Amino acid sequence: MRFAPPNPLRIADRSSGLNALSVRSHNERLVLSLLLQNDTTTRLEIGERTGLSAQTVSVIVRSMEQEGLVVRGEAQRGRVGPPTTPLLLNPEGAYSVGVSIGYRTTHIVLVDFVGNVKYRKAVPHNVPGMFGDNASVAEEVKTAISSLSDERQIRIAGIGLGVPSTTDAQSHDELHHYLENAFQLPVFVQNDITAAAGGESLFGAARRLPDFLFFYLGAKLHSRLILNHQIYNGNSPLSFDVGVQDLEKELSSATERQRLWSYDDDWRDLGAVVDPWRDRCAETLVRSVQSLSQFVDIKTVVLSSFAPISILADLCRMLESRLPIKATIGKTYPAPKAVGAAGLAFSSRFMVD
Repeated sequence: MRFAPPNPLRIADRSSGLNALSVRSHNERLVLSLLLQNDTTTRLEIGERTGLSAQTVSVIVRSMEQEGLVVRGEAQRGRVGPPTTPLLLNPEGAYSVGVSIGYRTTHIVLVDFVGNVKYRKAVPHNVPGMFGDNASVAEEVKTAISSLSDERQIRIAGIGLGVPSTTDAQSHDELHHYLENAFQLPVFVQNDITAAAGGESLFGAARRLPDFLFFYLGAKLHSRLILNHQIYNGNSPLSFDVGVQDLEKELSSATERQRLWSYDDDWRDLGAVVDPWRDRCAETLVRSVQSLSQFVDIKTVVLSSFAPISILADLCRMLESRLPIKATIGKTYPAPKAVGAAGLAFSSRFMVD
């Protein structure tokens, strides 16, 4: 299997070039890494941060402009000296497909080079924990790719596959090879929670955060610790049994239980069981942060989920009321794991260690 590196912001080259959009040199990847982690930058800033000469930076930027990976922003005037022109990634410069296999659904997304979701589909599982057959997943990936024009389809960098650690590794291996053979694209595999944490670092709320504690509220509650952009997980793949699966047990009707996994409902009328469940989640989050704070100075918590924004906002407020931290909602909502999986192709093919 082609495993994606667990730390997508600090990785080595893992593949050949991207066909007509090949990015072959270390220096080109270094510049793209800076642009992936910043909204804009200038030639001068690139030189200062990389140590490359002005001539080398100009050659690299010109090459990437010709390949359609980088575009120029509006010249910034009003400063001493000539106006500076910021550089930024071209959203249409590359695309990637992300697939995440969840407890109740398999999520498929297609994102552009800056993480904008251009296509999203949640496919329910007939049996919880079972994603169905490989052909059905491939058909949804085909639909996602077909949403792009022929010209843009050649700019697809690859497919990212986010897989849970609690399911059969052999089935993931089979899906990996099935997708690779079906689309003739590289498929990068990573644990789904690690991928979600990397997605927030690459596209979302943690782009400028070298250190933070990441929580994913899914069927279970999971966590990852990020220090100096490196992603760490504990010995146990699961944190606590206070996730959405726990709330599902409290609901009496099948219709209500199904709504928890719809990705489009706000849960406001699901009865009195939601508030106590939310309070249990908050208490578990507080205890987890307190426990880790004995060893690491935690200043920021990023909370990610497909759960309604109102629930996540409540949990963030409750965390901040109990602890001296900043709690923020992830920006890859409502498909953090799939978006993070899509980012694997970009980080594996365009970034450097």
